[in-house]
Amino acid sequence: MTTNNIKDIYLAGGCFWGTEHFFKQIEGVLETEVGFANGHTEDPSYKEVYTDKTGHAETVHVRYNPEVASLEFLLRMFFKAIDPTSLNKQGHDEGTRYRTGIYYTDNQDIEVINKVFNEEQQKYSEPLVVEREQLKCFFKAEEYHQDYLDKNPDGYCHLPLELFAFAREAKDKHYKE
Repeated sequence: MTTNNIKDIYLAGGCFWGTEHFFKQIEGVLETEVGFANGHTEDPSYKEVYTDKTGHAETVHVRYNPEVASLEFLLRMFFKAIDPTSLNKQGHDEGTRYRTGIYYTDNQDIEVINKVFNEEQQKYSEPLVVEREQLKCFFKAEEYHQDYLDKNPDGYCHLPLELFAFAREAKDKHYKE
């Protein structure tokens, strides 16, 4: 299948190593890149972001084919990989850099983002703390962070291994084979 309709979404789901690896498993995701989003410093290093003084969140840039994986499907998968009620903490990782967020570049995406967010909110008694904002900035992380769990299969990850298998098997129900 060929398409000129490639889309981008930026997702902050805690430590970007696991979040990137999770999204790489999903059919329709064409490429991923880890970096830092929506902070107030220019081109920060990992060491700087780790101090929690830059305002940046560890974020995965997901480039996808919406004919295979819709934004709605990807967001539903995102909510399976995070605790949306946990502020600045996912798994054992704590700090503002580990906050959750959906950062968009296409204003038309906000309708789908809000729809999925509101449906997810119905599953919880406490408010969701997932940011929903336009992407202000994104800086690519150092090369050793890219595809980290491919390079380091036994490396640290806050996500359970079963979640990666789930992502490999998941299919967007709107996909026509």
